[in-house]
Amino acid sequence: MADIENSGEVLSFPSEAKPGTLQPPRILAIANQKGGVGKTTTAINLGTALAAIGERVLIVDLDPQGNASTGLGIDQKSREHSTYDVITGAEPLRAAILATAVPHLYIAPGTMDLSGFELEMGHTRDRAFRLRNALANLNEGRAGSTDFNYVLVDCPPSLNLLTINAMAAAQAILVPLQCEFFALEGLSQLLKTVDQVKQTLNPDLTIHGVVLTMYDARNNLSGQVMADVREFMGPKVYDTVIPRNVRVSEAPSYGKPVLIYDLKCVGSEAYLRLATEIIQREKQLKDRRAS
Repeated sequence: MADIENSGEVLSFPSEAKPGTLQPPRILAIANQKGGVGKTTTAINLGTALAAIGERVLIVDLDPQGNASTGLGIDQKSREHSTYDVITGAEPLRAAILATAVPHLYIAPGTMDLSGFELEMGHTRDRAFRLRNALANLNEGRAGSTDFNYVLVDCPPSLNLLTINAMAAAQAILVPLQCEFFALEGLSQLLKTVDQVKQTLNPDLTIHGVVLTMYDARNNLSGQVMADVREFMGPKVYDTVIPRNVRVSEAPSYGKPVLIYDLKCVGSEAYLRLATEIIQREKQLKDRRAS
């Protein structure tokens, strides 16, 4: 077992990840057109939690701000190749992948170059499938130490061509939703986009679930938003709610997931519960497909 210690607490990782299968990885896009709702935080900490149970995880940073890369301690100088190079065809995906300080967790970093992708590629015929094509052969001939079980795509805070690429490549979408006044309005817009992508680009795309973030139990509005979203989306809303927590906000400035920065804070405990819930849903989906 590999241990990472911080604040006196230890998060254990298996010394070896689960055996590779050469099967295509499970691809989840983490998307919401609103900024500041916890997309990147969810990607980083869900990836860390999955890695802690032996899954080999790749985070694809598709946000020009590159916050997922920074939040995992990848500085600008280390980003020799980025997801921009990958989706423009300049480099294969494998050339961009970097190991992180978290065992079994890897990242394809994002850079500001991504902000020009839509302008440069907006008229090419395969513009919506650039990421899908890049991911298509990720595990081919790579069984063992570099065979990925999960790919988490951290999307930019808009419904632009980068997000469309993520939706066209993914099997399912995970939606972080902040407990604030216009949450349902933004969710409705996102769901319309998902339906359009299903009809035109990716008929197998589903909503994996909605995770409520930045919940404040002292705020009546948070409770009302949670009730409204659960009524609107039903069982698609995860039972786990991510509370507003200062340790979650601090962790990225240290280049660490909050699960490494402070394992015992309420934010870390919530993300561990979310990962458990997502894994349970994945198992149910797998069982249904097998039957």
